[in-house]
Amino acid sequence: MVQYKWVALSNTSLGVFMGFMNANIVLISLPAIFRGINVNPFNSFQYLLWILFGYSIVSAILVVNVGRLSDIFGRVRMYNLGFLIFTVASVLLYLTPGQGSIAALQLVIYRIIQGIGGSFLMANSAAILSEAFPPKERGFALGLNGVIGIFGGVAGIIIGGILASIYWRDVFLVSVPIGILGTLWSMKSLRQLSKPNRNQRLDIPGNIIFAVALILLLVGITYGILPYGSQVTGWGNPYVISSILAGLVMLGAFVYVESRSKDPMFRIELFKIRAFSASAFAILLAQLAFGGLQLMLVLLLQAIWLPLHGYSYAITPFWAGIYLLPLLAGFGIMGSIAGKLSDRYGARVLSTLGLIIMGTGMLFLTQLSYNFDYLQFALTIFFIGVGNGLFVSPNMASLMNASPPQHRGSASGIRAMLTNTGSTLSIGIFFTIVIEVLYLAGPSSISSSLSAAGASQLIPYFSKIPPTASIFAAFLGYNPVSAILSQLPASVASSIPSSVVSTITSNTWFPQAIAPAFMGALRTAFLIGAILAYVAAVSSALRGRTIIYEERVIESSTNQK
Repeated sequence: MVQYKWVALSNTSLGVFMGFMNANIVLISLPAIFRGINVNPFNSFQYLLWILFGYSIVSAILVVNVGRLSDIFGRVRMYNLGFLIFTVASVLLYLTPGQGSIAALQLVIYRIIQGIGGSFLMANSAAILSEAFPPKERGFALGLNGVIGIFGGVAGIIIGGILASIYWRDVFLVSVPIGILGTLWSMKSLRQLSKPNRNQRLDIPGNIIFAVALILLLVGITYGILPYGSQVTGWGNPYVISSILAGLVMLGAFVYVESRSKDPMFRIELFKIRAFSASAFAILLAQLAFGGLQLMLVLLLQAIWLPLHGYSYAITPFWAGIYLLPLLAGFGIMGSIAGKLSDRYGARVLSTLGLIIMGTGMLFLTQLSYNFDYLQFALTIFFIGVGNGLFVSPNMASLMNASPPQHRGSASGIRAMLTNTGSTLSIGIFFTIVIEVLYLAGPSSISSSLSAAGASQLIPYFSKIPPTASIFAAFLGYNPVSAILSQLPASVASSIPSSVVSTITSNTWFPQAIAPAFMGALRTAFLIGAILAYVAAVSSALRGRTIIYEERVIESSTNQK
């Protein structure tokens, strides 16, 4: 008979495979999705952001609440429910009936529902594995689980590229059979190994305050990326400022309420465990460094490097995913090795070294030219992936091992919340840097290029286009210049010589025009990412010796005798 631990590993791995696959399929297929619902990228920034980030925002808001509920009502039951919700949402996404803005809003809503299901899966998978595997094998199990997730990400890139070229709805349908299989299998095979504590009261005030605080913070950050009036970003928007400040005040109120609650939703006492708190802060800082990196690399490839090397804008989303595979490969290879090593040697040295490697790789990225040699780029991002893989598995095992078994649902929820929150914050920080620098340095660079191309009459029109529009157009697989020209008055468009139009709509003109400003922005973002990774390494190094809760309890009982 197959040992239960392998059943738990295979089922939770199916869940993480589906989650990673779904994320990359959506990322790669966005151009096909937007064309399929007939949405213009120049006036659809908010829909793009919410389709991309709505899932992670909802997951970040719910995972701690779900983790706490799982400690009360049972992790397996909540995990099964997550598979079911995710599958239903995938069906709804496939059936999206509308067109234009209505369809975009429907997609956002269904992605949010999918995020609810994802939060149930994320909050419980690590806890289920930690229960099923003995302490000395948890690093291996969590590492292998992460590697299978990476395989899902690779499958998402390839499958998304194929399905998007056939029919945009199919990119959502592919998750349905996996979801059905996972739902039926988890209901039949997973067992609740630790007895849920039904005597605990549900912390309703804590749940509400925490959810509202994170909603205010993450929504404020998301809209801070968007243009506001004549400003290139929304950080001056009174609603954004009010949302973020109110969120911070609510977080302060949350800490006060939880410290006085008999059965708190957020187990603050976990942070009194040094190994747990150091691991948790390292997760947040590492995600601040790494969370926005992949998106910035995608923008670099799609807006600059791929067009310069002969790829049409329509196919750059798929090829950007292919060219980023070394990043995933580095994580996948080292993730499985590091998990096994952490079971033998502990997490402190491995996780700290991984963060140092990741930060150093980001420093290497600051030296890239816009028309870089791909081998150099591939080796650098592989190096970063290795560092991330060396950090994630041992650090997660360290956090879960230090947590009391009855609170591992809460611990897993806190881990997932810090991961998603850090990633969203990172994207907001990196995007803001890129857009602000482009706003300052981009117009003069583009104006010079327009003059050199004999299109000086277009300078006033191009200067009115916010950098966000150009970047998002390239991200969605549109030639930004063609998209801008389509917005011009007919009298202006007809006055431009065809030779000039041919020049400025070529694959190489826009990348060369925007490259100096864009690379300056990316170098600043990469430098900040490197600094954050090094600070995360300091937090990781301060975790102290490896703590396994079960062994500590046995040791304490022995000493008392």
